[in-house]
Amino acid sequence: MVKDLKYLAALTTIPLVTYYSLNEQGLFAYSTVIFIFILLPIVEYFGPQEETNISPEAVESYNSKRFFDWMLYLNVPIVYFFVFILLNRLTTIEADGVTTFGWILSTGIVFGALGINVAHELGHKSEPLKQLLAKILLLPSFYMHFFIEHNLGHHKHVATEKDPASARQDESVYFFWIRSLVGSYLSAWDIQNSILKRKKKGLFSWSNQMMIFTLVQLLFLCTIIFFCGASVALQFLGASLVAILLLESINYIEHYGLRRALLPNGKYERVQPKHSWNSNHHVGRIILYELTRHSDHHFLAHKKYQVLDHHEDAKQLPFGYPASILLSLVPPLWFRIINPKLECQ
Repeated sequence: MVKDLKYLAALTTIPLVTYYSLNEQGLFAYSTVIFIFILLPIVEYFGPQEETNISPEAVESYNSKRFFDWMLYLNVPIVYFFVFILLNRLTTIEADGVTTFGWILSTGIVFGALGINVAHELGHKSEPLKQLLAKILLLPSFYMHFFIEHNLGHHKHVATEKDPASARQDESVYFFWIRSLVGSYLSAWDIQNSILKRKKKGLFSWSNQMMIFTLVQLLFLCTIIFFCGASVALQFLGASLVAILLLESINYIEHYGLRRALLPNGKYERVQPKHSWNSNHHVGRIILYELTRHSDHHFLAHKKYQVLDHHEDAKQLPFGYPASILLSLVPPLWFRIINPKLECQ
């Protein structure tokens, strides 16, 4: 049990650093950015990579421990605490543009790492409460359609041309952002329309989750405008955009250039660990609730984060997620380092 407490780092490090950021000005307002994209890459570069897996005999025990579920649930009040703190700071403190931008970036990282990322884990579960919490966590990022598209679109079409969230070889992250943002939203509507047709339900129906998501997000935005003003709402949307681009950057590095073979029967081969990039950098694994063991997640999407495995045939990123994201922002350098690894598949 003691070694399981390592996941408390996921629950505390980013929130504590971000709380510090939102109580400081100038360069210190960027503490979360510095922690995630400077300090963490250094620690991961010199730190260990952990390839060991939980023994098959211990998996059932790990799956049954409520501790791991509560590590996810507690992110809901934490994320909404930062919703309140950011709105409070933007409304009550006269800060310069440099400080405000630091607050927006720092809070956006919380919305992405603790909001969208945890929603991703909870959204794969069948229990209604977990799915509801996933949607609640997606709300501050105004990205609730992710719940539909990721589970019913991305996992079905990953590593094929049909998936907008699978980056193509030699595609820059900047072009990918646009293609994935637009394509994923349209895909979510296509999936929703197909579900409505099967249920013989109309567009204006309680079965139309996309319509409900749109209304809830508009209500949330209007509430911010009513209490805090349009300018603060615009700045809040900036934090949401940071979270979204963080997600899409992770999507980019997770599946860049990997493709499933098209079989003679016209169907694609089954998703295998080799169709996702993996990272075993230990610190990043913990802070992101094992998101970096992405190969096993796509191979067996129902598995809980605490029992995800390392696979020998999975593609391995040379760096952890934060460093890989930074590398992807310089496309020529990203192509030079990652493309040769694609040739080995």
